[in-house]
Amino acid sequence: MTPNDTPTVTRRSVLKTTAAAGAAAATGAAFTGSALAQDADLESWFGNTSNYDGVVDKTGNSEVTVEVGVEANNGSFGFGPAAVRVDPGTTVTWKWVAGSHNVVAEDGSFESELTDESGFTFTRTFQEEGVTRYACTPHKTMGMKGAVVVGDVDVGASSSSGSSEDSGSGSQQVDFGGWFEGVSNFDGVVDKTGQSEVTVEVGVEANNGPYGFGPAAIRVDPGTTVTFEWVNGTHNVVAEDGSYESELTNESGFTFTRTYDSEGISKYYCNPHRTMGMKGAVVVGSASGANNSGGGGGGLSNSDIGVLAFAGALGGGLLSPFALRARNSSSPSNRR
Repeated sequence: MTPNDTPTVTRRSVLKTTAAAGAAAATGAAFTGSALAQDADLESWFGNTSNYDGVVDKTGNSEVTVEVGVEANNGSFGFGPAAVRVDPGTTVTWKWVAGSHNVVAEDGSFESELTDESGFTFTRTFQEEGVTRYACTPHKTMGMKGAVVVGDVDVGASSSSGSSEDSGSGSQQVDFGGWFEGVSNFDGVVDKTGQSEVTVEVGVEANNGPYGFGPAAIRVDPGTTVTFEWVNGTHNVVAEDGSYESELTNESGFTFTRTYDSEGISKYYCNPHRTMGMKGAVVVGSASGANNSGGGGGGLSNSDIGVLAFAGALGGGLLSPFALRARNSSSPSNRR
C-alpha cells in the first residue's frame, strides 16, 4: 500500500448486503445474560480508556509484561496492553517506558511505588481465578487503567486472542493472510485510532531476542504519521510492497517516519530478521482484508466466494422462468 493510492472497493462493501441477515441473527444469539453483565462491568471500567481494545490472550505464558506509560489517553498515559488474560500462577511484570506512574490495584491488594524511572519494573503473581482491575493513581481520571483476567473468567465478547491471525481491535477482524504466523509477539491489532502520531518500537524483545516490532500490528486513521523508533539491535523497516524502506542501523533512538494517507494494510519487516519473525503491519482505517495494495479492502476468501455463488445461484433460479419465457416468445416458431 502506498500513501497516495486511491481506495478500492473493499471486501466488506461487497459482502455487506449479502451477509446482513446472517450477521444480525448471529449477533442476537451470541451472548448470554451473565456474559453481557460481566462484559458490561469491564466495559464500564474502561469507559474512558482510549487504548482498551479487548482482552489480549496471554495464556500459556508463565511470565507476561505490561508496559507502563504507553501512548494513550492523549499522552503517555496508558498500560499496554490495557487488559490481559493469563493462567493462574502467571507472573505479570509492569515495565515503565515513559512518564511518572504507579500501579495500584482497585481492591487494594497491591501497589507499586510512584516513579518516572524508565525500565523500572514491578511484579505480581496471580494465583487465583478472577478479574483484578488496577490504575495509575495520578492519571486514573484520564483513563490510565488496566485489568488482569486470570483463568476462564467470562468477560463477554471483548477479547482478542494472541494466537489467532484474525485477532483485531474491537469487533473489526483483520485477515493478514498468514503474515503473522510464527511471530511470537503478535497479540492482535492494537487500536491507535484517534491519534495523529503513533510510535512503534523497533527491536523489542520477541522471537527469542530483540527481534520484534512493538506493537506488531496497529490500526490508525488515514493521515496518521507512524514513527518507528529503534530501541535495540541492528534493524531496518521494509514495506512488503516496496513502497518504503528505512536504512539499516543499530543506533538506539534512531527514528523513521511514514504517513499513511489511504485505507489499506501495509505489511513490513526487518530484512535481516524476517525469517525469525520480525514482522509488522499498519492497518489504516476500516481495512480488514489480506490484500496489501491499493485501498486494502482485501481479496475474497473461499467462504466469501461461496456466499456470493449461492446468492448468484439463487438469483439465477428466480430469474430463469423469465429468461425461458423471453426465449420462447422470441423464437421463430412462436412468431406469426
